[in-house]
Amino acid sequence: MKDKEICSSLSWKEHVKKFRLFVPCVIICLTLAFAGCGGVVDSPAFNTEIQQEIEAAVQSNLAAFGGSESIPGVVVGIWAPGRGEYVRGIGYSDSAAHKAMDPHDKFRIGSNTKTFVVTVILQLVDDKNYQITLDDTLDQFDLGVDIPNAGNITVRQLCNMTSGLFEVYHAPQLEEELKDITPYTQVDVRTLVALTVENPPDFPPGEGWYYSNTGYLILGLIIEAVTGNPVEDEIRDRLLVPYGLENTSFPVDDPDMPVPYSHGYALNEDKNWEDHTVMFPPSLTWAAGVMISDMYDMKKWVKAYVTGITNSEATQKERLECVDTGMENMGFGLGIGCTGGWYGYTGGIEGYNTAVYYLPEDDATVIVFVNSQREKPSPGVANSIVRDITKILFPEHVAFY
Repeated sequence: MKDKEICSSLSWKEHVKKFRLFVPCVIICLTLAFAGCGGVVDSPAFNTEIQQEIEAAVQSNLAAFGGSESIPGVVVGIWAPGRGEYVRGIGYSDSAAHKAMDPHDKFRIGSNTKTFVVTVILQLVDDKNYQITLDDTLDQFDLGVDIPNAGNITVRQLCNMTSGLFEVYHAPQLEEELKDITPYTQVDVRTLVALTVENPPDFPPGEGWYYSNTGYLILGLIIEAVTGNPVEDEIRDRLLVPYGLENTSFPVDDPDMPVPYSHGYALNEDKNWEDHTVMFPPSLTWAAGVMISDMYDMKKWVKAYVTGITNSEATQKERLECVDTGMENMGFGLGIGCTGGWYGYTGGIEGYNTAVYYLPEDDATVIVFVNSQREKPSPGVANSIVRDITKILFPEHVAFY
């Protein structure tokens, strides 16, 4: 299937069932060998026994979350200073061409986009010229869309998912609005938000937790209202350029992937893999999940925002205040997941599942990029691989367990 081919046989409702931006989680940056598809291992490497344990855990999860065959491919990277590193590609980035996965392949990172959006918000809070605080209510911003109860919903609540706002990609109104969507459709974000908030909230602001992409679309609108600039420009100028993230991008109009990249896959009704690399327009996911990156950029990025070199000590303290999500061993801060001492995020978008986490106590990073969005059973394929790796290498800091 060509990259630009549209899966027109699926209705919008079926697309939405497949399209979910994942709940935050831990990541591990591993790249392993698979049936003759190898990668280069950075030195020093873990010993052979540990490598074999890691490979067995990865292969087991690829099979468990697969269909008639295992998930086509994954890159996995682990950096544990003083202990070892492991970086390798497993399987195929393009199964039709039998192209081996490469650790430098780019992926759609889904909700890992939110870590960039929140960091811009924190920088704006730090800069007193903008006169914005985390406890400002939404009625203080000219967003171009009416939000019910805006005077009681704060920026902080959007960031930590306690606003109670209905989840945008569950809104029944979108079935009709987006029934003819293609990867080249221009979706109006304000229309998405307006239709979504017609639905009753899940709970009063601040009185619960539920994963809501709606809040991150609104955070993108807040950034634009406060700065007068497109959110993608603010992310580029404040984060991508200063931190040397040359392989990371925020696409606006072009739905195609920049090379080199991994194709994304989904199972059809016969449990066989179909190429779903290009399915949605960038404007549909926007500030909630549109960005693209590779493992090496995300290794730099997760350590930067978890250690707080991207913003002030005061706003970093706010970022890392993790609220109860109701899920065992899983808290959530301001655009950041907290589990077993690890901090980071997991992103799921059609064809891709990316988990990126950092353990401050050990200065360790784990990243797992999978080329299929397989979220059931919980905690999903990327997080399950992360969990199993942390069991092997960090038994005192097991994620998602």
